[in-house]
Amino acid sequence: MKADKEKVTRLLKTARGQLDGLLRMVEDDRYCIDISNQLMATQAILRNINKEVLHAHLGSCVEEAFEKGDQHKKIQEIMDIIDKLSK
Repeated sequence: MKADKEKVTRLLKTARGQLDGLLRMVEDDRYCIDISNQLMATQAILRNINKEVLHAHLGSCVEEAFEKGDQHKKIQEIMDIIDKLSK
């Protein structure tokens, strides 16, 4: 992985903490809107992590593939990810 590992690790630990908090909220029968807001905050962190990983991939792995003339596989991988993201 070419992304900033410290940043990704920190964000993943934050998301994990938020998930633990969500479990407690559900177990404590907290207000639905509060749970929903926390879910959206967790999803936002996960989206940011994915963006960080994909930016690093484009800036290193894909760029390297273009330099080597092996870009077709990397382009297909990115198109597949775009398809998944747009579902």
